[in-house]
Amino acid sequence: MALAQNITVIPARRTIGTQKPAEKVQKTRVAAYCRVSTEFEEQESSYEVQVEHYTAYIKNNPEWELVEVYADDGISATNTAKREAFNRMIQDCRDGKIDLILTKSISRFSRNTVDCLKYTRELKGMNIAVFFEKENINTLDAKGEVLMTIMAALAQQESESLSANVRLGIQFRNQQGKVQVNHNRFLGYTKDEDGKLIIVPEEAGIVRRIYAEYMDGRSFLQIKRSLEADGILNGAGNAKWHESNIKQILTNEKYIGDALLQKTYTVNTLEKKRVANNGLAPKYYVEGSHEAIIDKDIFLRVQAEIVRRANILTDGKKRVYSSRYALSSIVFCGHCGDIFRRVKWNNRGCKSTVWRCVSRVLKKSSGIDCPARTIREEELHVAVVTSINDAWSQKDSILPVLQENIREVLESDTEERLATVDTAIREKQTELLDAGKDQGRIDEIGDAIISLRERRQDILTEAAKNTELKERVDDLASFLDEQTEALTEYSETLVRRLIEKITIYDKKLTVEFKSGFSIDVDA
Repeated sequence: MALAQNITVIPARRTIGTQKPAEKVQKTRVAAYCRVSTEFEEQESSYEVQVEHYTAYIKNNPEWELVEVYADDGISATNTAKREAFNRMIQDCRDGKIDLILTKSISRFSRNTVDCLKYTRELKGMNIAVFFEKENINTLDAKGEVLMTIMAALAQQESESLSANVRLGIQFRNQQGKVQVNHNRFLGYTKDEDGKLIIVPEEAGIVRRIYAEYMDGRSFLQIKRSLEADGILNGAGNAKWHESNIKQILTNEKYIGDALLQKTYTVNTLEKKRVANNGLAPKYYVEGSHEAIIDKDIFLRVQAEIVRRANILTDGKKRVYSSRYALSSIVFCGHCGDIFRRVKWNNRGCKSTVWRCVSRVLKKSSGIDCPARTIREEELHVAVVTSINDAWSQKDSILPVLQENIREVLESDTEERLATVDTAIREKQTELLDAGKDQGRIDEIGDAIISLRERRQDILTEAAKNTELKERVDDLASFLDEQTEALTEYSETLVRRLIEKITIYDKKLTVEFKSGFSIDVDA
């Protein structure tokens, strides 16, 4: 005989959020999220209107309890990383403080499909609903997620389309040579009422000082310490400088009145990620876009010096540039070609300073059994003084020859060569416009333009070096004319000013002057 079953249905208690069922009816804890994407005045008013609307709307419902109106002003919705109020709201949901979130639309909540689905699913897992007013979607409804996925994808597509239009606008502006620079942290310049870069005289003096100190042989670190010691502020108005600040100033073409546009580009619309443009997007070089602070010749010399210091190679080995002492990085071995390093010796309490070939010092790692001799610093100083005195005693025969050589160099066909290259570049630019969408042709012309620009840069660098050589000869002539008697003491300043390189052999030292001649000194 079958047993009679008695089934009692216990109705579910529908709850929203993380509240536990209770005998007493609890109010639904409601929050609202609102956001405007930019900081234009008309949208700021929209922002205020949204906050007021949700505050009143929630308070007027007797079954609801207002938690907070979370609002982000002027923040993009393509990702949530910088939306502080949004992130705080999500954390409050995780902490069990919110049951329902109201928001105007999916695009206000997020234009990133992945983010939108991620957070709404997480909230759904906590039984927290998100209600999108415009789309009339409640994420706890069965059809909610399907509709939301479609609408979120459309919102993301709209954002990507908007970003593409902005990029096209920027590209068109670049093609027209219209330069836009953020001048807020740009040492040496500000903008006039028309938005054009103009020089700030006091800051321009700092920029010129940095260039001058670098050409005098100082390192990035030494220049940084020099500026900090004098209490000079950087472009951001901070007393603390960084070596990267110095390098950026020394390599920024805007200080010669030019502007290279699109150095970086956006690779991910959603993450707003920008990367260095290594040729994957077009660049635009605008010459003479604004007033220069640094002479172009000086700028080119600095670029050549930066490359030289970064690539000090001795017999295929890279050595680190040092500027602590005037002789650092300019004393070389006559046997293996490596540099000499300053070394402190302590032989049974007898201290001395010597210079030794790096290959010999690092014999185990270099793999070279260099026979170079060790030279005492005093001997090296004496050799430098001797070479300068020899130059002074021979000035009547040395200077006329050097000045004649310089005259011939400066009479070279630099202007003619530049004109030829410039004509070729203009022709290629015309070909580029005629290439249409033929990507193969565009790549071919692009490679040709890059090659021509490199050739043009080489011509300008060569001309700058020739001008520098003339200045060095003139400087040597001025120094020798001012000298009334032979030197008696070694001078770091004179080494930085006059000496280019010293090569140490077994029985002599060869001292090469920056003005282009050398003197052998017995040792």
